[in-house]
Amino acid sequence: MLMPKRVKYRKTHSAPRIKGKTKGGATLHLGDYGMKALEPKWITARQIEACRVTLSRFMKKKGKLWIRIFPDKAVTKHPAETRMGKGKGAPDHWVAVVKPGRIMFELEGLDLATAKEAMTRASAKLPIRTRFIAREN
Repeated sequence: MLMPKRVKYRKTHSAPRIKGKTKGGATLHLGDYGMKALEPKWITARQIEACRVTLSRFMKKKGKLWIRIFPDKAVTKHPAETRMGKGKGAPDHWVAVVKPGRIMFELEGLDLATAKEAMTRASAKLPIRTRFIAREN
C-alpha cells in the first residue's frame, strides 16, 4: 500500500472542497498513453493499488507502467462506537488529492488498442470519470 515514509504532521486540516484545475502533471511525461482525471476527488491508496494490479495483470510482461499520483494526505477517523468530540481521530488511511486534468497513470510499450482496454478496465476501479489520452507524434 502506498503511503509516506515520514510526515512532519500526522494529522492535516481537511479542505472544504477541491477547487480549480491541476497546476502540474497535466501532460504526458513518461509514457505514450495516459489516464486523465476529469473530476476532483480524493483517491485512496487502495484504489491506486487496485488500478496498478489491474493494469499490471492486463499488460502481463509487456510495456511499462508509471503511477503519477501519490497518497500523501492522511484521513483521520474515530474508532467505531465512540461518542462525538474528544478531539481529532487517529489517521485511518491515505489519499491523493486529484484535480481535473491530472494524469494519474502512464503506459508505454503497448499498442493503442491494448493500452486503451487496460486503461478502461483500470478506470472502473476509480470513483471518478477519466479519459484515455495518447501522445501525439
